[in-house]
Amino acid sequence: MEAASRNLLSFISMLPTCFILDIDIIATYSDASGTIRTSRVKMKDLSASWVLENPISGDPGKQKGSQVFKLKDSYQASRRSEENVEHFIDEHHWQEDEIQNRRKASWSPVKFKRQMLRQKRWDLRTADLILQNKEGDKQMEATSAIEDLKNMDPVVNGKYSIWRRDFENPNSDSTLKLMRDQIIMAKAYANIAKSRNQIDLYSSLLRHVGDSLRVIGDANSDSELHPSSLDQAKAMGHALSFAKDRLYDCHIVARKLRAMLQSAEDNVNSLKKRSAFLIQLAAKTVPKPLHCLPLQLAADYYFHGYQRKKDLNIEKLEDPSLYHYAIFSDNVLATSVVVNSTVLHANEPEKHIFHIVTDKLNFAAMRMWFILNAPEKATVQVENIDDFKWLNSSYCSVLRQLESARVKEYYFKNHPSSLSVGSDNLKYRNPKYLSMLNHLRFYLPEVYPKLHKILFLDDDIVVQKDLTPLWDVDLNGMVNGAVETCKGSFHRFDKYLNFSNPKISENFDSNACGWAFGMNIFDLKEWRNRNITQIYHYWQDRNEDRTLWKLGTLPPGLITFYNLTYPLDRKWHVLGLGYDPALNQTEIENAAVVHYNGNYKPWLDLAVAKYKSYWSKYVRFDNYYLKLCNLSE
Repeated sequence: MEAASRNLLSFISMLPTCFILDIDIIATYSDASGTIRTSRVKMKDLSASWVLENPISGDPGKQKGSQVFKLKDSYQASRRSEENVEHFIDEHHWQEDEIQNRRKASWSPVKFKRQMLRQKRWDLRTADLILQNKEGDKQMEATSAIEDLKNMDPVVNGKYSIWRRDFENPNSDSTLKLMRDQIIMAKAYANIAKSRNQIDLYSSLLRHVGDSLRVIGDANSDSELHPSSLDQAKAMGHALSFAKDRLYDCHIVARKLRAMLQSAEDNVNSLKKRSAFLIQLAAKTVPKPLHCLPLQLAADYYFHGYQRKKDLNIEKLEDPSLYHYAIFSDNVLATSVVVNSTVLHANEPEKHIFHIVTDKLNFAAMRMWFILNAPEKATVQVENIDDFKWLNSSYCSVLRQLESARVKEYYFKNHPSSLSVGSDNLKYRNPKYLSMLNHLRFYLPEVYPKLHKILFLDDDIVVQKDLTPLWDVDLNGMVNGAVETCKGSFHRFDKYLNFSNPKISENFDSNACGWAFGMNIFDLKEWRNRNITQIYHYWQDRNEDRTLWKLGTLPPGLITFYNLTYPLDRKWHVLGLGYDPALNQTEIENAAVVHYNGNYKPWLDLAVAKYKSYWSKYVRFDNYYLKLCNLSE
């Protein structure tokens, strides 16, 4: 503050005190920015260190009207201190008695303002520290919350019990579970009441059980329960409380619950076996539309005289420089999907040759289909397995076994308990195990004597990429290129072979990794050099009594190509679309071949819905025969 102080007025000491206290003083000053400011104070509010001066005249008696005075600080304070005093005068008005006390104590506004500013700085610093502390606490709480979320298990375990009610989830099914638990306890007490001849209590509990079952109905959550469910739960609670008072004995109730648990487990096991049996039955039963298709095709094949039509491009069928595929199937529609999907993704479809072998029953239908629906540019050959005269029981061990009376009895003997035994025996009564089409894969060099390499494809696969790079894979002297299926201890040799038999345990490693049939590249030249078919016959002859492995093609395949299989990259072949609904979607979409191995084939109603589109998009649903047999989408 700029204080105007020039000459000391001598008359100030002669003025009465009351007069001085009543003087209005206007202080003019410029702030740090240069702005002119004014402030009005009373003389009585000033300390003894301030004096007045008249800039015009030192004689007060000669001045008339308003007088102009300037203030001067006798302490000659610095500019910063004067500014603090000015602000202090503007902001505080003390009482007269306080002023007198300050004067007695040699007090000045500058010192007081300094104390006030110091206190203010302390307060601001304290508030700042408190704020920083709070922000630190909030940050720690946020960090802790994030870590808790990371470690939180999304599955809520044990979220209900019959002794308490949980409300942590507004959409929970705690009421439904409570009522089901009440039913279990009511049945236990009812049995105890009946054994003690308490018929009234027994009847009452059974009535409440029936009422609760009617209220629950088909509900799977609380939102589906009838509005009267809470009333029924309360009524059942009262009944259980009454029964507990009259019947409860810890040992008796525990025995009864154990008996009920054992009975429930037996029922569950029985239902699982029945379910497995029915799934196997549904998977192996040909639906009516699929049965219709080959019949219509076969009828038209002979009606229109296509049996006299000769195969074209005969020279391509034995050209080893082309890409050859082997498909052994009796399913016309499935085979068409394999061929269509392969040709669609082929870079040079004119170089792709498909060798399809089927049985006598489906030969006409299969040939008719590919005559009318031949893939563009690619070549398709359809053959009848019965035309392979060299494939007879004297040469083929498995065919000799299949024709034996013992095997026929095993397969065709009436088993009245089949429904109760489940899928174990039914699986190996699958008609495909009686068909040589399933075992023809072990005779590829005999079927195609002039070819060097061939890609074997099952009829339940879909091709999603060009497969020609497989012919360039170096198998490092191996015969079979396949994708391995072992993960951890899963799908290793001990799953398929009987290692309790010394013939198996002495020749094979139980931890050897299994691999998949369904997409296999075979080096037929190396096959012939190592006489692989003879190895297959050797082990089939030793499995005459079916003690080394059960019927099927994978176990003898693991044995035949033991230490002769080259592992392909997993992206070539993704399995499980016929039984596993939890496969990785990205792996499926990136795979060259997807395989519907399992019971849930894509042409059945059992198919996993989210996988079906990968197969159905290669079916020509506008085809005349598909429409005729109601197979259109």
